[in-house]
Amino acid sequence: MPADVNALLKLPNTEAFDQWLALPGEWVEEPNVRRGGESGVKRVISAAGKMLYRKQQVGHIYRSLLHPFGYPTAMRERKVLLACAALKVIVPALVYAECRKVDGVWQALLITEALEGFSSLEEFYARGDEQLWGEALHLRVLQEVGACLARFNLGRWQHGCLRMKHVFVRVQGETIEVALLDLEKSRQRWRAKSAAQHDIKQLKRHSSWSTAQWQAFIYGYETTFGSSFKGM
Repeated sequence: MPADVNALLKLPNTEAFDQWLALPGEWVEEPNVRRGGESGVKRVISAAGKMLYRKQQVGHIYRSLLHPFGYPTAMRERKVLLACAALKVIVPALVYAECRKVDGVWQALLITEALEGFSSLEEFYARGDEQLWGEALHLRVLQEVGACLARFNLGRWQHGCLRMKHVFVRVQGETIEVALLDLEKSRQRWRAKSAAQHDIKQLKRHSSWSTAQWQAFIYGYETTFGSSFKGM
């Protein structure tokens, strides 16, 4: 049965949580065991035909000064998703996010809309789409990737687990849009440059870009960030 989003959002929280959790879906990320619990993602279709993703967690927590005894990582991701609007960083639209304790164990749900028309850089490269783009457009795409990450880091946010599968791109004619996904490991640093150095180094380790392609990314990044990064 498709999800009637408007009806679900009007329900009292306890009932809403149970009904969101009960909706049938297809696993796109099987539950994995880590952080002392489980976390997985299912694809759910809304009554309006929108594709939604439901991240569901049991005992999957992080600890911080604010939450020394643990809090669901999905709630940290909710905070980042909401912060990205002010940073002009495209992320999946947040539909619902809530957590509760059952018999002393945290449960959490995070429902987001699919990024329509976007594909990850990992998918683009696996399909060989960059060959269809041509090098000039490919370099423009990488400049936009750099600009997007710079806006994110300027908010002192560090992605923390940046791979090609977390950077999504939509190319429509001359328009290039870039989005970031999988933000549950993100955290704010004291300095924007600390967040920047961590994410840039991590992305470089997991990219196979040529020198010219890497320079295009750095150009887009530095132009937006307003600072150079020597040795990157």
